[in-house]
Amino acid sequence: MESYDVIIIGSGLGGLECGYILAGHGMKVCVLERHAQPGGCLQTFQRGDLRFDTGFHYVGGLGEGQPLHRLFRYFGLLDLPWYPLDQAAFDEVIIDGKAYAFANGYERFADTLARHFPARRNELAAYAAFLKHVGEHLFDAFTPGHADELYTTSLFAQSAFDFLKETTDDPLLRKVLAGTSLKMELRADTLPLYVFAQINSAFIQSAWRLRGGGSQIAERLSQHLRAMGGEVRTRAEVTRLTEAGGRLATVEVNGEERLSARWVISDVHPAYTLSLTDETKLLRNIYRRRIASLPNTFGMFTLHLRLKPGSVPYRNRNVFVHDHRSDGWHDRPEDGLKCVMISYYPPETGSCAPALDILTPMSWSEVAPWQDLPPGRRGEAYAQLKADRAEACIRLASGQIPGLRDAVEKMYMSTPLSYMSYTNAVEGSAYGIRKDCTRPMYTVLTPRTPIPNLLLTGQNLNLHGILGVSVTSFFTCAEILGRDTATKGLELT
Repeated sequence: MESYDVIIIGSGLGGLECGYILAGHGMKVCVLERHAQPGGCLQTFQRGDLRFDTGFHYVGGLGEGQPLHRLFRYFGLLDLPWYPLDQAAFDEVIIDGKAYAFANGYERFADTLARHFPARRNELAAYAAFLKHVGEHLFDAFTPGHADELYTTSLFAQSAFDFLKETTDDPLLRKVLAGTSLKMELRADTLPLYVFAQINSAFIQSAWRLRGGGSQIAERLSQHLRAMGGEVRTRAEVTRLTEAGGRLATVEVNGEERLSARWVISDVHPAYTLSLTDETKLLRNIYRRRIASLPNTFGMFTLHLRLKPGSVPYRNRNVFVHDHRSDGWHDRPEDGLKCVMISYYPPETGSCAPALDILTPMSWSEVAPWQDLPPGRRGEAYAQLKADRAEACIRLASGQIPGLRDAVEKMYMSTPLSYMSYTNAVEGSAYGIRKDCTRPMYTVLTPRTPIPNLLLTGQNLNLHGILGVSVTSFFTCAEILGRDTATKGLELT
């Protein structure tokens, strides 16, 4: 039976980064991925000469000296073909037909929006200053004593919605400030201020696309990991975890092969992870029920459009379009399509986009009736659901892209069910377990589990997204190496 220092379940960003950190400290690491390609939501798919992203679209904070730049320098990812978005308007929010630009740089961000809200200039300056403070203190989580505070009295325990209400009493300005937040689940009753502030802060620092698709991140990390003596195995599904002597002793792969390790790290959903474990006194039923009962964030419907050559000018920004019914904070996907995000693919040559993605929230309940059917065999009703949602997306996006419908050469669609099938995300959740500011100790998870040598990592723990998952990978590895050793070589200041 092959033995390792660490076996990692799942090759999403968190799993690969944990493998990189631990292999870099001389540990024998094996990453197990059940699908044909590594990457989780970084996976791409090829159609003709175009590569489409499944979950990755842009990152924030990648500029020199910024948090993601420090992290990606550590992981050897800075030389990928990163493409900076328009600094004067990396995001654009459309509300009732009017455009509001989000500019890079905290002061510039506030000044740009103050042109639309001159009486709110001081409020915008205070808002930007707060985001700047949060962004500058991201790595404080690695200082002694701060980690426990992070999960209790910190901004995780404060409401993002209440913060915006206290910041300004202008409902339109609140709507604009939250208007790019399809990169998180915007819920008035649950969204922690820390999630809202840290993610928005990173993008205001700088915003970047990756020409050629997010799978390059997974491919590069896999290459680095193998160069350090680690393994990344695809088509290797973990089917059972067996405990002996108070620890995980055996990892079963594809129902037959057995491996052993001193540590096991799971980069898949905690509820799915626990479903792999045998009955053991280490995992009391109350803990299993708690994890299984944690609600998940909504999923996403994505419409991938291949465009006719020369038909749609490339825009070096993301566009968030809200119809007149959109409230953002109180909208629920099952109540109908009210907003979309438009993400353009940069051209290799010329000034027109070869493709674009249109994304909108979608609830699990809409696709749950087909969850037991494999891709490609879900029938006409499921196909019609996707076609209707695609038409609604095009209709809303066409207000910003005249002639869009005629410009489409080919379209491909994915739902939360697709996402679950290819990334193993429970209920096709886009952002993992829902963090709840009223119950932070219950919903913001730590890497530790009741099984001493089973750890968790990834977006389900504290902060989702490329930045959040990258930070979490160090939290997880610190449980094995110790904090100082795990962060050695990472610029924390």
